[in-house]
Amino acid sequence: MDVSSRVLSELASREAALDAQIEAARAQAQQAVAAAEAQAASILRDADAQVKAMQAEHEQKLSAEMQAIRDTARAQAQSDAAQTRARAESKLAQAVDTIMRAVLP
Repeated sequence: MDVSSRVLSELASREAALDAQIEAARAQAQQAVAAAEAQAASILRDADAQVKAMQAEHEQKLSAEMQAIRDTARAQAQSDAAQTRARAESKLAQAVDTIMRAVLP
């Protein structure tokens, strides 16, 4: 019985050591998972912030481009209006001249 008790005691001791190693490995794995989750969350926050910054930059560029297009269109419209006005004034002057020649002897 003495040998059997020693063997059983040794087996129990080894089992306890293995259980402790398993628990330590489990705890270490949980810490690694928690660290990975925290890192993933940080990466997602950074990516989200980067996306928002890129969207804001894009909207700003788009707004600037739209304003430039509006300004160009406004300038072109003013130029066209001035040219039309100048032609109308010229035709009016010609019409007045033609009427004056027809009316005056």
